[in-house]
Amino acid sequence: MSETITARFDVTGWDPADLPGIDGDWVGAVTMRKTYTEGLIGESVAHFISSGDESGRGYLAAERVTGTLADGRSGAFTVHHGALQHPDDDSAFGYIVTGTGTGDFAHFSGTARIVHDETGPFFVFTLD
Repeated sequence: MSETITARFDVTGWDPADLPGIDGDWVGAVTMRKTYTEGLIGESVAHFISSGDESGRGYLAAERVTGTLADGRSGAFTVHHGALQHPDDDSAFGYIVTGTGTGDFAHFSGTARIVHDETGPFFVFTLD
């Protein structure tokens, strides 16, 4: 039986990071921090790499999420996610990395997708 968790977040940190050995400005890196405010209460740190410009770009991220669900379960897990961010984008993808969970989240695996609505961004985690 699968479980779906909707987790709203705010980006609370955006710190540019160096990528040693990469020449030119075709790719950029950021250490991103998020605060999760609904569905899952907690925080995360993500290592975010992107390339492109306003006409089209792509990103990849590895994110460690730590928090507590409304039913009291708590722990941490890692998500790998990305997208090609262009008009009418439907390329977003993400996966909870099996074996990275701790505490009550030790068994977490499944998919993860970032969605945006009029209120802002949120993850939809679908657990296997």
